[in-house]
Amino acid sequence: MLDPESVFVPPVTARPLGPVVPTGRFMMAHPAHVMALGFGSGLSPKAPGTMGTLWAWALFVLLQDRLTESQWGWLIVVSILAGWWVCAVTARHMRTLDPSSIVWDEIAAFWLVLWLVSPTDFWGQLAAFALFRFFDAVKPGPVAWADQLYHQVDPSTDPGAWRKAGWGIMLDDLVAAFCTLLVIALWRTW
Repeated sequence: MLDPESVFVPPVTARPLGPVVPTGRFMMAHPAHVMALGFGSGLSPKAPGTMGTLWAWALFVLLQDRLTESQWGWLIVVSILAGWWVCAVTARHMRTLDPSSIVWDEIAAFWLVLWLVSPTDFWGQLAAFALFRFFDAVKPGPVAWADQLYHQVDPSTDPGAWRKAGWGIMLDDLVAAFCTLLVIALWRTW
């Protein structure tokens, strides 16, 4: 797997100051950007995380009968591992540790939720969507802890900052997925 620190980025003097606002052109400039920005769903000016989660849900519905349980498991594992890289590369190119337009973390985490709550009907999936968005947006308890874990890294002093940022971007959504699954499991036992 490619190291996000080794991806070519023009020297600081050649770039404008401040974070990069993603556009369609930015997204198409690198394959990692396409994936990290959720194939365009992260470019939504309002609620990009919700748009990314809706995109994940739509794709899950399209693929759920075409993939076996083990294929789903492998797809999710690869999505999480590749997600670290694409999120790290894209965050570095945007010069922001956790940009809201990066939605691959929502996509991979919500696929995990939908896969583990299946089989369920539309209403069960809708409940999973609402719970996941609640935990991801409000960030109660452990989700807030995971979200802040890597926000203290400084790319100017820490050579591994962007690698850590990639994991940080993915981690809070995986914790939100765990919290969602815990609530659903408790609800199903009552």
